[in-house]
Amino acid sequence: MPTYEYECKKCGHRFEKFQSMKDAPEKKCPECGGPVRRLIGRGAAIIFKGSGFYETDYGRGSRAPRCGRDSTCCGRDEPCEKRPCDD
Repeated sequence: MPTYEYECKKCGHRFEKFQSMKDAPEKKCPECGGPVRRLIGRGAAIIFKGSGFYETDYGRGSRAPRCGRDSTCCGRDEPCEKRPCDD
């Protein structure tokens, strides 16, 4: 269920309401009882829960270039003295 943000037109009080998308919007301010308007939210980021996201599925696997004394990377002709992440 999304969280909606409201602002009172009378006193300027801002508050959030956790409600279903099917619920009617709030009409009164909890502070002064004045009329409120629902604000456009910023949205929320996607939250991945559990194991298996990115690190194991899309992280540095065999497809990612490896850099070191035994191999080349980044389009170089000769192996690196040290890996770029070791700086």
